[in-house]
Amino acid sequence: MQIDTEAQVPVRLSVPTIVFMALAAALGTSTIYPMQPAITTVAESLDTDVASIGLALAGGPVGYMLGLALLVPLVDRLPPGRVLAAQFGVLALGLAVSAAAGTVTLLGAVMVVVGACSSVGAGLSSFAGRLAPAGRRATVLGTVTAGISVGILAGRIVGGWLTDELGWRAMLLVLAAACGVIAMGCVLVLPHATAAGERGYLASLRSVPGLIVGHPVLRAAALRGSLWFFAFCTVWAGIAVALSEPPYSLPAEQIGLYALAGLSGLLSTQVAGRWADRVGARRVIVVGLSLAGAAAVAVGFSLSNTVVTLICLAIFDAGLFAAQVANQSTVLAIDPAAPARFNSAYMLVYFVGGSIGTACGVAAVEWFGWPMTALVAAAAIGLAATSGGRTPRAGRARRRAGRCGA
Repeated sequence: MQIDTEAQVPVRLSVPTIVFMALAAALGTSTIYPMQPAITTVAESLDTDVASIGLALAGGPVGYMLGLALLVPLVDRLPPGRVLAAQFGVLALGLAVSAAAGTVTLLGAVMVVVGACSSVGAGLSSFAGRLAPAGRRATVLGTVTAGISVGILAGRIVGGWLTDELGWRAMLLVLAAACGVIAMGCVLVLPHATAAGERGYLASLRSVPGLIVGHPVLRAAALRGSLWFFAFCTVWAGIAVALSEPPYSLPAEQIGLYALAGLSGLLSTQVAGRWADRVGARRVIVVGLSLAGAAAVAVGFSLSNTVVTLICLAIFDAGLFAAQVANQSTVLAIDPAAPARFNSAYMLVYFVGGSIGTACGVAAVEWFGWPMTALVAAAAIGLAATSGGRTPRAGRARRRAGRCGA
């Protein structure tokens, strides 16, 4: 059963609702990151080594990928408000259990659950894409995507700060309480929408790999997205290593503050969304990747100048965030009435690129140095800009969306 998104959006998806969805996406996405700055503290508390805690925290990204595959499609099958409220409720419980964990094994197991439910950001963006009218889809998506990006960048900053102020266990309890509040908000604030498709849940899961094979637009978007998320994670993982070593030797708290430059790049998401609605995703992607690629090259040779580095990081993130908004809008437009399956497939490929980038960034700095690491990221961005086929133009995307929703 499909819904008439064009008719319902003006009433059902108000600006406060969109802002709430962005805040919820930020909180949900952030929950797999806050213990990373506190890894040494957690290891001492549990009387174990840092490597063991690192392995336990790796359960978060593993769970996130499981959530993308198994939980995000539920947004098309069940009332989204209830699905997302349930995920936030489990997040709250999982974070509370993590705060009480006395062993590495328990912490690792719970982090898988937390990671799976932290995929709420992808579920929220799918829901926003379903309700948004074709002419404003990228604009609405830009707001929610900004929330996801805030979660990725701010999770470490807030986690480190709260750990210093309260301790790592109390920090997790604060986040658990926040998730509980957002869970209630999902029930009260999110529009009451019914299931969006006739396909069964298991059939939807089985169809995800086939979506990438059978839909060139999705395949192209996923390839582009995975390449620049690889670059994003390479830069942010690599720069943390570079700044922690001589001649800089900065403490973790100061390194975390560099992420504030990335947060300033979030302003680009709103501009990118409006521009993509007007001129089409292709131009936004090209401009965004061009800026990000140039900034990646520049930051590779300017690390000794803090001001220039911060400016480059802001431009780098702004370009990639803009490209992400435009790129993801083409994915959600493939089937506007039931976009979660497509978003799930896209985000799976996207996140694989990011996971490889995180590992590559750390290793590349150790093996080749920071300048070469930044050039690797720039090369990946350049490849993304020149690969993956053509994106639909704005008008053609809107006409196609109209036919799909009819």
